[in-house]
Amino acid sequence: MRSALLAASVFIAALGTPAQDARHVTEPIVPPACVTLEAQLAAPNHALAAEDEKKLDTARIQKAIDGCGKGHGVYLRTSGEKNAFLSGPLELRPDVALIIDKGVTLYASRDAAQFATAPGSCGVVTQENLHGCRPLISIQHASGAAVMGAGTIDGRGGAPMLGTGTSWWQLAEQARAGGRQQAFRLIVADHSDNFTLYGITLKNSPNFHVTFAHGAGFTAWGVTIDTPQRGARNTDGIDPGIDARDVTITHSSIRTGDDNVAIKGGPGGAERMTIAHNHFYWGHGMSIGSETDGGVNKILVTDLSLDGPDNGLRIKSNGSRGGLTENVTFDDVCVRNSPNPLVFDTAYTAAGTLTGDKKPSMRAITLHNVRVSGGGKISFNGYDATHRIAARLDGVWLTDQAKYSDKFAHSDVFLGFEGTNLHLPTGDDTTVTGTPAEGTPASCQEKFLPFPQ
Repeated sequence: MRSALLAASVFIAALGTPAQDARHVTEPIVPPACVTLEAQLAAPNHALAAEDEKKLDTARIQKAIDGCGKGHGVYLRTSGEKNAFLSGPLELRPDVALIIDKGVTLYASRDAAQFATAPGSCGVVTQENLHGCRPLISIQHASGAAVMGAGTIDGRGGAPMLGTGTSWWQLAEQARAGGRQQAFRLIVADHSDNFTLYGITLKNSPNFHVTFAHGAGFTAWGVTIDTPQRGARNTDGIDPGIDARDVTITHSSIRTGDDNVAIKGGPGGAERMTIAHNHFYWGHGMSIGSETDGGVNKILVTDLSLDGPDNGLRIKSNGSRGGLTENVTFDDVCVRNSPNPLVFDTAYTAAGTLTGDKKPSMRAITLHNVRVSGGGKISFNGYDATHRIAARLDGVWLTDQAKYSDKFAHSDVFLGFEGTNLHLPTGDDTTVTGTPAEGTPASCQEKFLPFPQ
């Protein structure tokens, strides 16, 4: 595949802090076609007819992928009024792209059996920690693979599974009472270097939309993720995970029912990532964690707007999931109308226990040119006197007179030259070094854009 597809990139012109992704990343290039498949189904009003729900395109798409030469792509295109493909699990191959053309939607099958790793393992709630479902698109040991195009992939997480009255998202709600939902993820890349997402729209995943683990080189450029704010539990947008390195997420718009982006430093850790020039809307924010036991290092988040999320900038962990998170820079960020605009917390309760033998620490955390409006709680909550949070505030501003609260514990705060008007802590084993400087925050007016339609 063309070199630009193998190594995507971003040039951060106006930033003094260099990108953390070690690659030189340029905008991906869509490769030439090895084969073009035309749609055989129509989905007026974004819905398939009941009689079409078993007319799967899985076999012909997979055959085209398997036969495609390296450096080429399989194109899915419209044919007159026919604009839909319906599929169960697909597997990409090394240096082969799946390209979904403008006007085309690739719909995930609503038949849970299509995704089951064993009979009856998918589309249920279990007490065991199983991997009961295969993803819609799997990239396993397939370096250089890509998913591209101006079309859409729709996981239909809110629609009832065939033969039931239960949707994938309802499984997640049932699991709150105990157990684990067995629902498929939209795109899973594992042991596959230089994976690329470009221009694609992802919607309504039953579980996480995109995960990337055990690999070096992942670029998401111009991606749109669109899933409801409520009732779509565990629908993270993009999650670079275990042993993920050299990641860039850029020029993307994300609103979803869980973390917009979550960097998960489980076993093997996660490092060298750049999240730049993005717009996040509803969701649980720009997150690191809660899995940080393998360490998270060298992360840059820059030129980001967060408009109405449950959380804004967040590093979350606890005593059963912790490790060292360090060298993280948040630069040129605007957060508005979030109940928790800045959350650095070692008592995350949604998973794991608060105490344990994996005690989290955060150090060399820098907030530069960060502006907050709309009120909310500011948290710097370290684990204990030894496992602390060390953060530099350099131009961190509350830009309105809304109601704010704060919590500082087991923290060390260093004040930079560009000022802050945060209420600075006293007591609770927290130190403040430096003197608050005066300053004027830059405007966020041009940061907040309508969600792309």
